[in-house]
Amino acid sequence: MTQGILALVTSTGCASASALQSLTDAMHIPHLYIQRNAEGSPRTACQLNPSPDGERYTLAARPPVRLSDVMLTLVGELHWQKFIIFYDSDYDIRGLQVFLDQTSRQGLDVSLQRVDRNISGVFSSLFTSMRTEELNHYRDTLRRAILLLSPRGAQVFIHQAVETNLASKDSHWVFVNEEISDTEIMELAHSSLGRMTVVRQIFPLWKDSSVSCMRNNHRISSLLCNPQEGYLHSLEVSNLYLYDSVLMLANAFYRKLEDRKWHSMASLNCIRKSTKPWNGGWSMLETIQKGHITGLTGIMDFMDNGSNSHVQFEILGTSFSETFGKDIKRLATWDSVHGLNGSLKESRIENGMQGITVKVVTLLEDPFVMVAENILGQPKRYKGFSIDVLDALAKILGFKYDIYQVADSKYGSQLPNGSWNGMIGELINKRADLAVSAITITPERENVVDFSKRYMDYSVGILHRKPEEKINIFSLFAPFDLAVWACIAAAIPVVGVLIFLLTRMQMLRSQNPPGAHHNSSMSNSLHSAIWIVYGAFVQQGGDSVVGSVALRIVMGSWWLFTLIVCSSYTANLAAFLTVSRMDNTIRTFQDLARQMDYAYGTVRDSAVYDYFRAKGTNPLEQDSTYAELWRTISKNNGQDYSVSSPSEGIRKAKKGPYAFLWDMAVVEYAALTDDDCTITVAGNSMSSKGYGIAMQHGSPYRDLISQKILELQEKGDLDVLKQKWWPRTGRCDLNSHSNAQPDGRSLKLHSFAGVFCILAAGLLLACLVAALEMWWNSNRCRQEQPKEDKEVNLEQVHRRLNSLMDEDMAHKQIPAPSIEISALDISSMPLSQQREAVRDYPGTGLSVSTFLPEQAHGVGRTLAQGPGSTLPLPHSSSTMPSIHCKHRAPNGGLFRQSPAKTPMPMSYQSVPGGPIPEAIEHSTSI
Repeated sequence: MTQGILALVTSTGCASASALQSLTDAMHIPHLYIQRNAEGSPRTACQLNPSPDGERYTLAARPPVRLSDVMLTLVGELHWQKFIIFYDSDYDIRGLQVFLDQTSRQGLDVSLQRVDRNISGVFSSLFTSMRTEELNHYRDTLRRAILLLSPRGAQVFIHQAVETNLASKDSHWVFVNEEISDTEIMELAHSSLGRMTVVRQIFPLWKDSSVSCMRNNHRISSLLCNPQEGYLHSLEVSNLYLYDSVLMLANAFYRKLEDRKWHSMASLNCIRKSTKPWNGGWSMLETIQKGHITGLTGIMDFMDNGSNSHVQFEILGTSFSETFGKDIKRLATWDSVHGLNGSLKESRIENGMQGITVKVVTLLEDPFVMVAENILGQPKRYKGFSIDVLDALAKILGFKYDIYQVADSKYGSQLPNGSWNGMIGELINKRADLAVSAITITPERENVVDFSKRYMDYSVGILHRKPEEKINIFSLFAPFDLAVWACIAAAIPVVGVLIFLLTRMQMLRSQNPPGAHHNSSMSNSLHSAIWIVYGAFVQQGGDSVVGSVALRIVMGSWWLFTLIVCSSYTANLAAFLTVSRMDNTIRTFQDLARQMDYAYGTVRDSAVYDYFRAKGTNPLEQDSTYAELWRTISKNNGQDYSVSSPSEGIRKAKKGPYAFLWDMAVVEYAALTDDDCTITVAGNSMSSKGYGIAMQHGSPYRDLISQKILELQEKGDLDVLKQKWWPRTGRCDLNSHSNAQPDGRSLKLHSFAGVFCILAAGLLLACLVAALEMWWNSNRCRQEQPKEDKEVNLEQVHRRLNSLMDEDMAHKQIPAPSIEISALDISSMPLSQQREAVRDYPGTGLSVSTFLPEQAHGVGRTLAQGPGSTLPLPHSSSTMPSIHCKHRAPNGGLFRQSPAKTPMPMSYQSVPGGPIPEAIEHSTSI
């Protein structure tokens, strides 16, 4: 105390609690008190003293004793008028004062008897102190008894009663104790001779393993969450409340630090009179009282005048059947808000269900329950898998049923006020005997109703629209990243430029002019070098480069580069096409959580919704998939992606990119019967649950219905019904999207469409380039025509020819044969052939036919040539460029033609010697 006390948590008896209350009230220390049982006996209420100043710092973490209320309910439900109460020597008889007052007002005959520790001596004394008539009367009193004993004491008491023949087969004993394990209950049931009923406190949330590790974002120890040791399964109730009290205190301490309202703890001393109470005690107490946690014992708060009022009791009883024998089952539950939930009547049926009529509540859910016929004025007729199972049971057991639909169209979930809605609420309120539909067996529902054996396994299915095949005509470029393609495209001209430069350098070193090797295999132009590089890259070859060592190193490196690139591309392309052919639909919860294309959700406030909430908020869950799923499902309290009904979820999955999480059987039927076959389903088993028939707590029909369901399973009748509603080949084939097609290994046209597009683009580009080349060459022809070929003065030609003829006429006369030689033919001959051709016609007069702009006919000219004289002709091809054009010079010169056509002829005609005609004043071009 000298170092300061934040709060005090104790687990003691009533006497110690009073002393601690005085201390904590005086020092203003918050005190969380847990009452402990004495030697395992039922506890009685502790009467704590009120504080003088009215400020009470003690909070009762364990709920007040409510055993008297439970016993009053049981006695009224069982219609007992006379019974006896056996209580332990450690039990405080004052705890029965309220109960005795109530029974006295009702006129009930109640006897009390204390049981000492020496139980065998109690029965021995009865035989020595009572006569035979008194013993028979006492034995009749023992037929109805309430045992307020410890579990060990009750077992010895029952054993002694059976041994002394004081217990009869028609006896009914009620054992009441908040703390008793399942093993001890079974021992009491088997040792008793008649009917046995047990009342104990329960914690439903702690028994539910799916949420046992997490309570309102508070992490529960894994040792208690999933106990492996036997002793952890039967922990004392006081120890559970002790754990939750520490959890509550830690929560309050955290909130004080978060609000920055912390008061430092003061040094306290009970001896010194000058010691003052802690100033922050009341503030800390208020923070604790405002807290709210859910721990191992369920909900804990102190809103009810400083006490934790949340308590629930379980009422168990023995049942008899030819199949299962003597067994223990839950008959009902009791809590301070709703009272008794269930029935305590005898569950023994003499003639089975023959001839009785039961009331059945149902809910429409394809294909479990559907409306078969709805005629105005007549009861609805139903069909479906669950209806077929119910009809089979009715035929075997011989009962009839009246069926109706639940008003709120819900299966049943617990509301904030503790009540239940849907079909479960109909059973709890005893408006129906059975509930038949796609109702799953959950621990929460089993706390309030009974279930038959499962008639079908349960799993969660993922309903979504079948993915449409994405067509990418340029998918062949996918094996490489865009940056890789850019680097490859840049490498081609870079290497081409390098080869071009190395080739030029080699030619300069060898002193060969660039134009001297036009026909060499060595390419000396930039575009030719790049063409070689490109040819090697596509593995189509190219002009061989035989040059220096540097060139060979460059080409060798480039070939190695292209080999690696092409090999890598081939391997990646094969892998890419293989993966693209694989089924990429959603198969598991992991696939659903990783993808970004589909939104997903389920039905709000359903069993599936609660399951994902429990798994997604549990920090001990190893798989983070459930946390990711829950974040999406619960977004905006489930309003964004979750739906209000299964039919809405199915419609939403058909319309767009939405995955609906719901019962596998329901969504599979929806996919099989879809009109367009556009949806598919994937299964993911979430837990070992199943579909069952729900009935009231303590229903006498449970064992009979469970037995017949097992018989239907063994005979295979249930499998026949399943095949009827879930055929392997329905209207739609659910496996069609995942099965490999016969041509599944062949590539489709759209996979190579990109290559054909590239080919078409290349062909179009080639045509455009060819057109541009033609246009460019035509302009070049007009620009590069030699000026000396345009105009030649024929007067000078005449003078030259006349002088030649004057010199030769006196020597030789030329015969008169006429020859016609193409001027272009002569110009295209070698020089020696030209001279030889002229030499064949010595002294011949040549008639030159020309075209004048003003004339449409040729004008003849007579030329005389002497022996040895030569006609001035071109000496080589270099003096007369070989330019092939299809047009005439603008000044009417010689019309030059392409070599592909017959050239314009020039007429050379021999004429007799005579006077030379006068010179023509016109000039023309030849």
